[in-house]
Amino acid sequence: MKRRTFLKATPVAVLPALLSGMTIKAFGASPLISALTANDSDTDHVLVLIQMTGGNDGLNTVIPLDQYSALSGLRSNILINSSKVLPLNGTTATGLHPAMPEMQQMYNDGKLRIVQSVGYPNPNFSHFRATDIWVTGADSNQNLPTGVMGRYLNYEYPNFPSGYPNATMTDPLAIQIGSFVSPLFQGPTVNMAMAISDPTSLYNLLNGVQDPVPATNAGKELAYVRTIAGQTQTYTQVIKDAATSVTSQGAYPANNDLADQLKIVARLIGGGLKTRVYLVNIGGFDTHSGQVVAGATDTGDHATLLAKLSSAIKAFQDDLQGLGVADRVTGMTFSEFGRRIVSNYSEGTDHGAAAPLFVFGNKVIPGILGNNPTISTATTVNDNLPMQYDFRSVYASLLQDWFCVPKTVIDNTMLLQNFQALPLVDPSGCTSTAVHDINSKAGINLIRNYPNPFVEKTKIEFTTGGGQTLVQVFDGEGKLIKVLIDQDMAQGKYVVDFYNENLLPGLYYARLQNGVVAQVASMIIAK
Repeated sequence: MKRRTFLKATPVAVLPALLSGMTIKAFGASPLISALTANDSDTDHVLVLIQMTGGNDGLNTVIPLDQYSALSGLRSNILINSSKVLPLNGTTATGLHPAMPEMQQMYNDGKLRIVQSVGYPNPNFSHFRATDIWVTGADSNQNLPTGVMGRYLNYEYPNFPSGYPNATMTDPLAIQIGSFVSPLFQGPTVNMAMAISDPTSLYNLLNGVQDPVPATNAGKELAYVRTIAGQTQTYTQVIKDAATSVTSQGAYPANNDLADQLKIVARLIGGGLKTRVYLVNIGGFDTHSGQVVAGATDTGDHATLLAKLSSAIKAFQDDLQGLGVADRVTGMTFSEFGRRIVSNYSEGTDHGAAAPLFVFGNKVIPGILGNNPTISTATTVNDNLPMQYDFRSVYASLLQDWFCVPKTVIDNTMLLQNFQALPLVDPSGCTSTAVHDINSKAGINLIRNYPNPFVEKTKIEFTTGGGQTLVQVFDGEGKLIKVLIDQDMAQGKYVVDFYNENLLPGLYYARLQNGVVAQVASMIIAK
C-alpha cells in the first residue's frame, strides 16, 4: 500500500493501541470555551448503525405469515412453526422470530420500524463486495473511494482533520467498536472515524490498566510506541471524561458481545460526547448450515444470534431512556444481503438478495413500511426476493429527516443520485440550518491575533460572513475585558488593534460572533 493511500484510510485513532491512558486535553473542552461558543442546537442527533455480518435470513426474522403456505413447501426444514411466531400489534400478516420478544415489545410500544425487502438492483452475492456496496452506497457495477457516512461527515465538517478538535467539535466525528474502521466512514482525504478495538480496552483506559509488555527488546519497543502514541492522541481525555461522567447504567444481558458494544455507546452518548455516528457489529449470520436445529426450528445458530440482537437493542434503548438521551438517538440494523427463499439440505440457507431491516428509537415512525414479499410455490433454488426499497433510500431518509441535510445535497454529494425519501423518523427536529452553519466552519480559523504572545499591542484578524458582527476580549476567568466590534459589516476579512491597558500577563480570549457562528482564539499577554 502506498503511504498516501495508507494515510487516507487510516482512522483518527484506534484503541487500545493509541489510547494508553495519557491525558491530553483537547482544545475547546473547557467549560469556559464551551460557554463562549455556545449556540442553541436542535439537531444534535446521533445515529447508531448495527451491522449484522454474514447475510441475515430475513424470511425467518420478519416472517410473512400470509405467505406461510408457500414457504412451508420451500423451506420446510427451517421454517418457524407459525404458532411460535411472535405477533405484532395491528397486523396478522407479519410476525417476528420467537427469539425476539424484546423487539416485539419495542414494536408494540411504537419504537420500532420494519422496512421490508431492502436491497439494490443487480445484487452481488460476495460478502466482501456486497458489504462494500452497502457501506459506500455504490451501484453494483461501481466502485466508490468514499463511504456514505464519510461523505456526510465531510459535508458536516468539511475541513476535517485540519483544525480539529476545536471549540465547536471537541470530540470524534464517528466511532466504531472494532479494531478496523469500516470504509463506511472513509472521507475524500482521510477516514472520518476512530476505532475502539473492544469494550475491554475502554474499561482499561478508564481504570488506568494497560496490557503488560513482554520483557524483551520487542516489548521495550512496544512500550515506547505506546508512549508516543498516547502523547499524540487527541481524543483520549474527552472520551475518558464522557465515559467517567456516567456512573450508573441500565442492565444489559450477559455473554452478549453486541450488548457490550452498545453499553459503551450509550455511556459515551450519555456522557455528552458530540460524536454523530457509531458503528457496532454482530457476526455469524452466514448460516449455510445449522441455521436451525432439526425438528426444533425456533432454536439453533440463527435463533441465538437474533436473541442477542433483540435483547441488546432493547437494553440499549432502555439505557438511553434512563440516561435522558433517548430522544437524540436513532438506530438502524443492516446486513450485506439476505438469504435464498428455498432452504438447502443442511438446515441452512445460501446467499440471497433483499431482506428487511430495523430502524428503532423514540423518534421513529412506528410500524411496517412495505408489503410482505409475495412467495410463489414455483420458486426455485436460484430465485431471490425482489427489492422493494433501495438501501440508499434508507440512507437518504435518515440523512434528510434525522441529520437535516437538504435533499439536493444528499443527491449530489452523499448518494450521488436521486433516491426517494421514506417515512422512517419524525422530521420535525429539522427546523434550522444553524447547526450545519456552525459545524461547517468549525475547522476554519475565523479569528486570530498576531503577534501572539504580545506585550503592548496585537492585531486581531477576523472574517465575517456579513451582517451583525461582534468581537470581544475575555480574560482567562471569563470576564469581559473589551468590546472591539459590535455592528453590521459587509462580508470580508478585517483587522482591529487591541491594546494592553495595564492587563496582567496571562491567557486571554478573542471571541467572534457572526450570526449563528461563534469562535474564540487564545491570546497570551507576556511579561
